[in-house]
Formats: sequence, structure tokens, C-alpha cells
Amino acid sequence: MSKEKIGVIGAGLMGHGIAYLFAAAGHEVGVFELSADLRASLPQRLRTIADLLGDDPACLDRVRVHDQLAPAVRDAGFVVEAAPEKLALKQSIFADLEANVAADTILASNSSAIPSTDIGRHLKHRERVVGAHFWNPPHLVPLVEVIQTALTSLEIVTRTMNLLREAGMKPVHVRKDIPGFIGNRLQHALKREAIALVADGICDAETVDDVVKSGFGARLAVLGPLEQSDLVGLDLTLNIHDVLIEHLDRTAGPHPYLRERVAQGKLGMKSGEGFRRWTPQQADEVRERLRRFLADMAKARKSAGRTT
Repeated sequence: MSKEKIGVIGAGLMGHGIAYLFAAAGHEVGVFELSADLRASLPQRLRTIADLLGDDPACLDRVRVHDQLAPAVRDAGFVVEAAPEKLALKQSIFADLEANVAADTILASNSSAIPSTDIGRHLKHRERVVGAHFWNPPHLVPLVEVIQTALTSLEIVTRTMNLLREAGMKPVHVRKDIPGFIGNRLQHALKREAIALVADGICDAETVDDVVKSGFGARLAVLGPLEQSDLVGLDLTLNIHDVLIEHLDRTAGPHPYLRERVAQGKLGMKSGEGFRRWTPQQADEVRERLRRFLADMAKARKSAGRTT
């Protein structure tokens, strides 16, 4: 199949990984980035990914970075925006995109929580706007949530999912454009209860993390929550819910314990303390452990793909 050009808006945390995965899949990629520092560092960051995954660095020749939007998206069939989580900024970017791409170019947002309906609200061709929520880091985590708004055509959803699938990703169809989509709603429901357990003195933060990592989290990569429910039986699941559900946290809005931590400047690893205390060395060890784990998983997926 011929490979269409891909446009990527932003060369930061998410954008450079998205650019890499499309380039590695054989696409020409145009990246728009205003920051001179991010433009200058992009080639090295892309090379680091290639080295990590053992890929041929020649694929990086397909990536071009620009300080203007028009050349980055010229002739692109698919453009994904990976800008900061600010609605007004994303709306402005999409307005500029509409003025610089063809009428059938797919416009996708990588927002983690903002509905694409709101992002594309003022566009003329809202049927080609879709959410494409990649997970961090996008070159290592295969899932992409493809979010269909009330106006997005099914053809656009299908084209987007096919494009992502051919690039080695795992696209899933989110049929309603709700805040947080699927993944972040599940993730933050877990965080909500975890914070409440610590705030109520049931346990400390390290214990919560140990319970997840050494308990049910150990099977989550191969057994989803509803799959596990079917495995053990819905009658057992219902019996547990009859006892448990009424006791789960129902705090309206973010938990006061979380607000208190933030107000005190306890922001996590970057400040040395969040829910837990962190030395710079400990923080680096966690980052490296995660990076190596995800890289090994990505290599295993590629190896399995070559043998099937």
C-alpha cells in the first residue's frame, strides 16, 4: 500500500513518539513545533527511540520538522495534534489546520480528556474530526483510543483505525465522546479509591502500590476486568458488589487529600515528595524500570508480528 503523509502538531513528550511510530511504519512525517529547543533536540530523541527498539535509524530520514504549520501538514492525509491540554489552544490549532489541509484530511486530537466535540466545535467540516488518544510513551504503548463524536463519520473512524493498525498500534473504537474516554476513566477511578484509602488511614501509599503491582495488577496485561468477571462468574461478582459498592469513596470532586498535597508543593517525584518520598536516584530507578519493561514488551510484540 502507498503510505500517506502524516502531520504531527508538537514535538514534545507525545509528539516525538507519535512521529517516530509513523515514520517507522513507512510514512513521511511533517512535524510542526514552535520551540527552537524542541526542534533542535528532535533528531536525537528520535535516534534514542530507534536505539532502544533496535530499529533501523534510516526510518528517521522520513521525519521533517518545521517552524511553520503549513509545510508540516502540506499534502497530509492524517494530522494528529499533540499540544498541551488547553481547550482554547487546541481550538486555535484546529482552525489553522482547517485552513491548510484538504477537505478530506483527517484531523485528530491526542487529548487525554478533552472531548473532540469541543475541540472541533467551530470548524466547517466537523465530520472529519476524531479523537486519537495515544498513551505515554506512544512508541512503546500500543493502545490508541479512537473517539467518535456525534458528527464524526464512520468512514473517518474506519480510516483512522486502519491507519493505526497498519502502523502496529492497537486502536479501539470509543463510540461516544465523553471526558476521559475509556482508559483515563478507569485509571482515575482506581486512583480515586487509592487516594481515599491512604487519606482514611487504611494503609500508606507504598502498600497501595504493592497491592496493585503484586496482586490483581500482575494479571491485568492478559486479563481485563470484565474478562476476569466472566472467568470467575458474574454471580460471584454480584455477591462482592452487594457487600462492597456502598463503601467505595464518593467524594464530590478531587479528594481533599490530593488538593492538600498539591497546595503544600508535594507534587511527586519532581518535588521529592508526593504520596511517597523520592530521592532523585529512586525516581530515576522507577523511570528506567518502566522504560525497560515497556521496551521489552514492544520488542516482543514486533518479534511475534514477524513470526505470524
